[in-house]
Amino acid sequence: MSVRRLSPHQPASFAFSAETKQKAEWWISKFPAGRQQSAVIPILWLVQKQEGWVSEPAIRAVAELLGMAQIRVLEVATFYTMFMLEPVGSHALVQVCGTTPCALRGANELMAHCKKKIGPKDHLSADGKFYWQEVECLGACSNAPMAAINDYYYEDLTVESFDAILDEFAAGKPRAPGSAIGRQGAAPEGGPLTLSDPSLYDGSRAKPIKSLPNAPKPSKGEKEPAS
Repeated sequence: MSVRRLSPHQPASFAFSAETKQKAEWWISKFPAGRQQSAVIPILWLVQKQEGWVSEPAIRAVAELLGMAQIRVLEVATFYTMFMLEPVGSHALVQVCGTTPCALRGANELMAHCKKKIGPKDHLSADGKFYWQEVECLGACSNAPMAAINDYYYEDLTVESFDAILDEFAAGKPRAPGSAIGRQGAAPEGGPLTLSDPSLYDGSRAKPIKSLPNAPKPSKGEKEPAS
């Protein structure tokens, strides 16, 4: 993994919002006394949700809150790539999956479109609205190609549908996440091909159970437990 460093452009300070502080205290309470440092990852994530990225002043604030050395918090923030170490787009952080299934189904074309529409990867767009990067597998291989935009997955993308989605984010009116072709979960295109009989789900096939499967046989004089 390449070395990750903090942005050279840092804010003067950081302060937890009331909501973030409350959630941070909740995470700390989940660990035994003296083990509050175990909450460093979720609290860094809360910081990122508040600010959009993790700054050096935020790292110092987290270290103070958890009673940790600042270098320990820095080590965590720079190790895990889910933490953004520089400002990201005000409207969208676009993460395009570039792993094999997505690459075979058009991810390279999506990334080429990002370069054309947004600019170089791992940089803010000129208008400050977008930031895009290539990432490893996001676990939606059956619906490739896909991209995570902010917190949500957009799947079964084409350059055309991807472009429309980016325009909607730019306008501040993002569509609902999910498949661009209306796929149900990870089912085949067009809908499920198996287990589609309604009687499997409406209870009409259910039969009374006379005894519990694999239950020990009652001793003489005892009754079987009610099913």
